[in-house]
Amino acid sequence: MTWHSTWAFLLLLPLVGLTYWMWWLRKSRRGSIRFSTLANLNQVHRGLRAQLVQLPAVLKILGLVLVIVALARPQKPDTKIKRNVEGIDIVIVFDISDSMLIEDMKPENRLEAAKLVVSNFIRGRVSDRIGLVAFAGESYTRVPLTLDYPLLLQNVADLQPARNIKMGTAIGVALANGVARIKDSTAKSQVIILMTDGESNSGTIDPETALDIAKGYKIKIYSIGMGRDGDAQLPVVIEDVFGRKVKRYRPIHSKVNESLLSQMAKETGGRFWRATTGGALEGVFKEINRLERSDIEVSKFTQYAELFETYLWWGTWVYLSAIFLVLTVFRRGM
Repeated sequence: MTWHSTWAFLLLLPLVGLTYWMWWLRKSRRGSIRFSTLANLNQVHRGLRAQLVQLPAVLKILGLVLVIVALARPQKPDTKIKRNVEGIDIVIVFDISDSMLIEDMKPENRLEAAKLVVSNFIRGRVSDRIGLVAFAGESYTRVPLTLDYPLLLQNVADLQPARNIKMGTAIGVALANGVARIKDSTAKSQVIILMTDGESNSGTIDPETALDIAKGYKIKIYSIGMGRDGDAQLPVVIEDVFGRKVKRYRPIHSKVNESLLSQMAKETGGRFWRATTGGALEGVFKEINRLERSDIEVSKFTQYAELFETYLWWGTWVYLSAIFLVLTVFRRGM
């Protein structure tokens, strides 16, 4: 509830003053009669009329208070917000090959670092459709373009190195899959975010062909090379003779094809980043978030429903009731 004319509440000040003056005046004019003893008078029971003698005065004051509240014009606002949104469509192409388990990025490994920043990126969007494509030696669509952000977040959290698809890094197939997910979009901008920590060594579509397809549809590619180049230790979980799962490490060589990823970004109007730490990867997605923002125009309409009539009606009714009691039951007013 809001009040259109709050100045009306200032009228309560003279009403309070008048009430106090009438109370003091009535008290000072109270009559007295001398008796030799009050023993018998104390046993006399006061009637209901005598006990309610102040009721008319109270009703008059209450009626005036309600009228003052009506003068303040209480209103009930009904606000409607209209959003005119120009959204963009984004497909995140996520590498889930075994090398993403290398533990050179916080909080745990490359995979968990990527999942964390991608989740924060999704939470920062408002009206953009986002899709998720996962790949290793093959590629599959995990979530098509959607505004269902909780569904996206759950699928990102569930990403793990796939054991039921071909091993390797099929960048060309993954990129082509991402293009297929977004090519029919009618959004003002179409963006693919390609995240990988390796070189393309698998797949039936080479990266150059997939790049040409993306360029043909005017799709921007933001490519991110993750992790450090060079020899690394890949964690492998095995069972010992007692059936317990034990983590071991085996040597692996990891290298990002920076020239390929940079070419993809440059030829499509996107950008290429190299992220070797979890903090750097977070910074990359913050920059992408600034580059690709939706234009949201908000129009706010507020309609007010007047409530003063109810207070005015009750105030008038209460005050007239007080006058009626004064003229009939109590025979005197304030």
